[in-house]
Amino acid sequence: MARKRFDDSNCSVARALNEVGDWWSLLIVLHAMYGTRRFVDFQQELGIAKNILCDRLARLVDNQVLKKVDVGEHGSRFEYRLTEKGRDLFPVVIALRQWGDKWNPAPDETPLDLRDRATGRPIGAVEVQDADGQSLSIRDVFVPVTEAADKKRNAG
Repeated sequence: MARKRFDDSNCSVARALNEVGDWWSLLIVLHAMYGTRRFVDFQQELGIAKNILCDRLARLVDNQVLKKVDVGEHGSRFEYRLTEKGRDLFPVVIALRQWGDKWNPAPDETPLDLRDRATGRPIGAVEVQDADGQSLSIRDVFVPVTEAADKKRNAG
């Protein structure tokens, strides 16, 4: 059964899931953020089958989340590096990690201790903020009705 695609969706979350919405893709991006670059290292660290890894890396390259770089050492050798688009997933991955640590923690392990490189202090929780830097919850935000949505609603 083919996975549903959301290329034509008006929802940016659905379109983003087209690019990084399966667990292998986000785990590959996470390991790329940790510095993993070579196919064999991704495979070893993730325990992923070669065919699945090959497919996910190709998709992440096609979607410009990773770039494939010929490092040319001892013949043809490639590395996978995050693009700007891939690096922009950093707050998403950290928010997902923090959510997982809270709601689905590893039974016998402490959460990963991420620290600010400049100060050595722990990083804070990822949060949504207003324009003045104040924390917002889901109850504090709304989606304004646009003219087009208004017309669509009135037409139906």
